[in-house]
Amino acid sequence: QAHLVESGGGLVQPGGSLSLSCATSGFIFSDYSIGWYRQAPGKAREGVSCITNGAENSIYADSVKGRFTISRDNPRKTVYLHMNNLQPEDTAVYYCGADLNYCSGYKFWTYDYWGQGTRVNVSS
Repeated sequence: QAHLVESGGGLVQPGGSLSLSCATSGFIFSDYSIGWYRQAPGKAREGVSCITNGAENSIYADSVKGRFTISRDNPRKTVYLHMNNLQPEDTAVYYCGADLNYCSGYKFWTYDYWGQGTRVNVSS
């Protein structure tokens, strides 16, 4: 059974940094693209970033470009999202998801598996 577990969320001041992790099990990690998306209270979910299975390509939403970096460690079956210069508008629950088709989950909300989320709160 596939599992994705997000961690690393918390409270941070504006301008601060956090690194999120998405630890996976139960599927062939190296076959899957992994994406991050977020949902803020009262707002629609938003794709944040995605990295293809071999890390040859990554995608970022305009709202996070230049501030967030996605990476993956295939032997550890884990994907990371390093977030710098966080702003209050980044406050949300962050989720990771897996898809077999070159970030189709990020583009079309067609994730095969997803996690339960980790909360990020950016506030002074």
